[in-house]
Amino acid sequence: MSDDSATPPARFGAAPLEETRQAAAALRRLTGLLLSQEHSHPVVQEMLARLPEWERALTAAGPPDPTPRIGTNATPDQRIYLDHAFDVGDYNPCFPEYRFEHIDPHHAYGRVHFPLAYEGPPGLVHGGFLALFFDCVVQQQNCATDRAGKTRTLTLTYRRPTPLLTDLRFDVKRTVGQRDIESTARLLLDDVVHCSATVSAVAATPTALPGAQHAARNGNAT
Repeated sequence: MSDDSATPPARFGAAPLEETRQAAAALRRLTGLLLSQEHSHPVVQEMLARLPEWERALTAAGPPDPTPRIGTNATPDQRIYLDHAFDVGDYNPCFPEYRFEHIDPHHAYGRVHFPLAYEGPPGLVHGGFLALFFDCVVQQQNCATDRAGKTRTLTLTYRRPTPLLTDLRFDVKRTVGQRDIESTARLLLDDVVHCSATVSAVAATPTALPGAQHAARNGNAT
């Protein structure tokens, strides 16, 4: 990712563990494979037999308090809060995975590939996932530069069906006012726009956002 801002971006949560990133990618691929099965498979039966054991072990290792460890009243018993401003799909398989190739305060662009887990109509991306995708990339540009804040409105225009399993590119143009950030984003296949979004967000200092007040991992740096 190219970042032409003068200072490094603020962080809005702890960095995910590398094993969490690897697990997210594997779970996303596995979901696609499960959705593609036409008949019962012994591997799936084996998974179902093992899942309760894994769930018990991870539950025992988890925090006593599931609320995020944010702000001055955070406690070690709370859950570590992971950074939701940057590349959420890298560690959470419920979010689309995308890659920026360039970010500056006015313009950003990159690429995205939607796997089978995000299917709506046959062979096409569900429109709700497109809304999630646009909110992620627009807010990542905001958080990576000089001003960022909560999304006020997000309006999508579905121009053509967006295909799954296809390399797509996106771009974002951004204007910052006194109180608002206005962004226009597009999702394209080759040079054809398949979906676009206009997003309005609050213009605030990034370090004032709640995620910037995240606490460190217990016993470790963020």
